Amino acid sequence: MSAGGVAAGAEVDGWPAYVDALLAERARAARPPARALPSQLSVSGLVDLARDPQGAVQRLVHRLPARPDPHALLGNAFHAWVQQFYGAERLFDLADLPGAADSDVGDTRELAALQEAFTSSRWAARTPVAVEVPFEMPVGETVVRGRIDAVFADPDGGVTVVDWKTGQPPRGPEALRQAAVQLAVYRLAWAALSGCPESSVRTAFYYVRTGVTVVPDELPEPTELAGLLLTG
Repeated sequence: MSAGGVAAGAEVDGWPAYVDALLAERARAARPPARALPSQLSVSGLVDLARDPQGAVQRLVHRLPARPDPHALLGNAFHAWVQQFYGAERLFDLADLPGAADSDVGDTRELAALQEAFTSSRWAARTPVAVEVPFEMPVGETVVRGRIDAVFADPDGGVTVVDWKTGQPPRGPEALRQAAVQLAVYRLAWAALSGCPESSVRTAFYYVRTGVTVVPDELPEPTELAGLLLTG
């Protein structure tokens, strides 16, 4: 074979790698650039990232205002009532909530049913050490803010942080794992606010409609929470 034939053969042999490189470059150019998440995030936003990473990133990046639906307004009304039940000062006014002026808070009978169910629960018989506690804490490089519904002292010197839920309990272990992100943040926040060890902070969801207290077997570690923010 002549020298020219050898050179031509070498060029042909190199074509697949050249084509692969071109295709890879084309794919990189077509890929949308990564967008930074907001520097501050609500706890619900972090839970949203656990449940629907791609969709949550889009919602957070574009920062579209969320209009509360009747279920959300009902939940807010119930939380305000629980504050009054425990003798705590209301920290927000329902009239100030977005959409409150042109949307009813929900069926008053439904709210009354939630109130009746709560007063029959074991949590109503206990006295919290704190109610509606606002907080801001760092998770990775993001500041996460939220509000702890109630904290109860336990006989062993620890505490139980409880979040009231007016919806239905999670269906399946994966849904519970995602919901537990909220309690993981609350545990860290209360430990930081009170100066107690994280190991002494228990957490639970109380689903008022069904009267069920849900205690996850385990909560995400701080590194897992920070990992959620790398989704984008």
